[in-house]
Amino acid sequence: MTHAPKLELHLHLEGAAPPAFIRKLGAEKGIALDGVFDDKGAYVYNDFEGFLKVYEAATEVLKSPEDFARLTTAVLEQSRAEGVIYTECFISPDFCGGRDLSAWRDYLAAIAEAASAVDGIDMRAIVTCIRHFGPDAARETARCAAETAGVFVTGFGMGGNEGMHRAADFAPAFAQAGEAGLGLTSHAGEFGGPTSVRETLDHLNVTRIGHGVRATEDADLMSRLAEESVHLEICPGSNVALGVYPNVGAHPIDTIRTAGVPFCVSTDDPPFFHTTLTQEYDALASAHGWDAETFRDINLTASRAAFCDADTRADIIRQLEA
Repeated sequence: MTHAPKLELHLHLEGAAPPAFIRKLGAEKGIALDGVFDDKGAYVYNDFEGFLKVYEAATEVLKSPEDFARLTTAVLEQSRAEGVIYTECFISPDFCGGRDLSAWRDYLAAIAEAASAVDGIDMRAIVTCIRHFGPDAARETARCAAETAGVFVTGFGMGGNEGMHRAADFAPAFAQAGEAGLGLTSHAGEFGGPTSVRETLDHLNVTRIGHGVRATEDADLMSRLAEESVHLEICPGSNVALGVYPNVGAHPIDTIRTAGVPFCVSTDDPPFFHTTLTQEYDALASAHGWDAETFRDINLTASRAAFCDADTRADIIRQLEA
């Protein structure tokens, strides 16, 4: 499946940083990265708390627009090698200029320029607020998103700790982003359960949900997702690595498929979960008997949910149908 054209709609830019890139950048800056890598050079941790610590330590080396430009190049080249023709990356002004609009513009310009220089793959940015930073910070992030909305910045979303705050607390931020014409998505239903998905739908006017897999625990909610065509950005390897499910065979993605809920397959933070999009496809094919036509249909569904312009969507579909 490596060379089959693919879309990826749920990818954290920092979380996709190749270990070799982070090691090199750390060495250039004289930053010690003790405990971040195993003896083979891969990210290493034992549990969710350890993952967060390693993630924070690794991404601490990213300090400037130039760093993020280099990161973008490395990530897109990595994705392109997996057959990805279109990707949407979550990027947060919290880590790119501290939500200062002027600084954010500098980071964004560097990222966009780097993205445009990588042939064979199209990238769009989903500006992301951090839930556990609170609603006030989210409104500042939404302002950054709204002020830079356009061809490259096409979406607004929210990540972070699902256990912090209520979805309704972030309604003003999502309303501001929506009024700027941005597509809306939010992480929910990963650790927070079906309630987090329902509250997100009720208050944030999203058309997509990041993860959303715990919705399978509520039949009425699944019916609502199917009826309203809410697209789930599913990351099976991430869910398994973080202990949401014991293995891909136990993952409810096939239940979601048979229920008629639209979804895509993504990798979330692939090097941290020791996966690639090709490995995700191979694991799903083995566990659930999916064939190439199934994955083609999943990617066509993703193309309809992508936060992009009509011409880009048409080009994606042309490549998928070739």
